[in-house]
Amino acid sequence: MLRVSHSSELPPPPSSPPSSAPVCAVTMPGVPVHLFRTLLCWLTGPALTALLFVPGVPVRSGDAGFSKAMDNVTVRQGESAILRCAVDNRVTRVAWLNRSTILYTSNDKWSIDPRVVLVANTKTLYSIEIQNVDIYDEGPYTCSIQTDNHPKTSRVHLIVQVPPKILNISSDITVNEGSTVILRCLATGRPEPAVTWKHYHEKSRGFVGDDEYLEITGITKEQSGLYECSAANEVSIPDVRRVRITVNYPPYISDARNTGASVGQKGILRCSALAVPLAEFQWYKEDTRLSNNLGGVRIDNKDHMSVLTFFNVSEKDYGNYTCVASNKLGNSNASVILYGPGAVHNTSSSTSAALAIICLWCSILYSLSKF
Repeated sequence: MLRVSHSSELPPPPSSPPSSAPVCAVTMPGVPVHLFRTLLCWLTGPALTALLFVPGVPVRSGDAGFSKAMDNVTVRQGESAILRCAVDNRVTRVAWLNRSTILYTSNDKWSIDPRVVLVANTKTLYSIEIQNVDIYDEGPYTCSIQTDNHPKTSRVHLIVQVPPKILNISSDITVNEGSTVILRCLATGRPEPAVTWKHYHEKSRGFVGDDEYLEITGITKEQSGLYECSAANEVSIPDVRRVRITVNYPPYISDARNTGASVGQKGILRCSALAVPLAEFQWYKEDTRLSNNLGGVRIDNKDHMSVLTFFNVSEKDYGNYTCVASNKLGNSNASVILYGPGAVHNTSSSTSAALAIICLWCSILYSLSKF
C-alpha cells in the first residue's frame, strides 16, 4: 500500500495561521499529526477541512473550466499506471491522494514509495505515475484542487488486472476401473479466470467440464489418459496444466489365431491381450503348462503379445493350446489350434467355435430327420 513519507522532504508549512482557524487543530487517525496539519495549512485550512471531513464535493460535468478525471484506469500487474488530473490557471494548490494517504502536493513528494513519481505539473495537467503496479495498488485515488478558496475533487479508480495462474492441480493418479476420481484445478487471476477441462485419449480429445473440480464416476479404461486444465481470462494467454489418469483393468484377449504348419517346419501361435498393468502370459496344452525352451518350443512375451514357437513341428504338436493372460485384477484365456496340412480350420478361435456349434446343430437336425 502506498504510504506517507516521514522524512524531512516535506514542504515547510506556511507562516502560522491565525488562531481562529480550526483546520490546523484537527487530526486524522492513521496520519501523523505534524504531517496532516502541514498539508491542511498548506492547502489553505478551512477549504480542505471541508474536503476531507465532509463528503467530497464531486466535480460535475457542468463545472466550467475544470475537467473531471478519468473514471477508471485499467492496467496489468507489473505495468505502469498514469493518473491524470486536468487543471487551469485558477488552480492555486493541487495534490494526489490514495484514500487518506498523501502522495504528491504540487512538486513535493510525500509518499516514500519509490514507484510513485511525478510526470506532469503544468498549467493544464497534473499527473503522477505508479510503476510496477501490484494488486495492492488497486483502489480509489483523488485529485484535490484548491481554486479561489473553493476545494474540488476529481476521483479515479485504479483497476489492476492479473493474468490467470494455476496455483493447485491434482497429481497424476492411478486407479482401478470402476473407481470414482475427482480432479482439482485451482486458479487465480483478475478478472477471475474461467476453468475448463479437456480429455486427451490416444488421438482424440474432448471437452469434459467447466469447473475447478472434475468428478468422474465409475471410470472406465477408455477414460484414462491426459486431462488438461485451462485457466483463462482476457488479460493474457491461458495457463494450462495436465494430469494423467492411469486406469487399471483386467486382461482381455484381443487376438488369438489358429495356425497351420507342416511336419518338420516351424510353427508359430500368437496371443495378444490388453491389460493395465501388463498381463503375464502362460501357455497350456490340455492340462499341461508349457515351459520355455523345453520340448522344442520357445515362449516370447513382449508388452501385449505372447508368441509360442515350435522349431520342428511333429505330429504330437498338433492340437489345441490355451493362452492365459493374467494380472492382479483378473485373467482371461483363449484357445488356439496348431493344425497340419489338409486339416479343417479357420483363422480365428472364435470362428472355429462358431463352426463347431453349427456342425453340432446340423448333426442333431440330421438325426431328427431320420424319425
